[in-house]
Amino acid sequence: MKIGVFDSGVGGLAVVQAIAKSMPELEIDYKDDKTHLPYGTKSIDEIYGYVKPIFKSFVADGCQIIVVACNTVTTNLIDCLRSEFEVPMVGIEPMVKPAAAATKSGIIAVCATPRTLSSQRYAWLKRQYAKGVKVLEPDCSDWATMVENNGVDRDKIAEIIDSVIARGADQIVLGCTHYHWIEQQINQIAAGRATVLQPEDAVVSQLKRVLAQLA
Repeated sequence: MKIGVFDSGVGGLAVVQAIAKSMPELEIDYKDDKTHLPYGTKSIDEIYGYVKPIFKSFVADGCQIIVVACNTVTTNLIDCLRSEFEVPMVGIEPMVKPAAAATKSGIIAVCATPRTLSSQRYAWLKRQYAKGVKVLEPDCSDWATMVENNGVDRDKIAEIIDSVIARGADQIVLGCTHYHWIEQQINQIAAGRATVLQPEDAVVSQLKRVLAQLA
């Protein structure tokens, strides 16, 4: 079976690797949109204009499932895209639910793009799963660009991670697939003080469920 995987840039390649490792029998068509990076600071209308033709090309290329490996697109546009394209879609969104369930301090941090943090879907996740939990949302607006340009500033990352831990966060959610490529550094900075959550395993599990429904 052929599936499509989309992200704005290199972040989605981590999802591709996770899928390929778990389900090597799948043919994966990966598409990105580095021309318009970063998505996280663009308007929803702009992002929609960028992704619609890409999703059309997935369908034209025979993809039977599309994995939306971009938190910004998932949280803002997946309902619209699902209504337009009659292809099952697997989205990716900040892991607020498991973070809120696991916290001992009652404080979690969500590292994500401005557009993800301002989305209605993200607001719903907090209302639904983080009642009584304080959610910190540090400014990570330049992280995706740092990763894309191979210009990772470890000191800048450490400053943000240290600050949310100092404010009591014991769960740190990575809400952008680009952040996979700095996950190791974040884990080193947070070691022994906070748990870092990223959603690749959850996406693979959901993809397996959708594949089973199509079988």
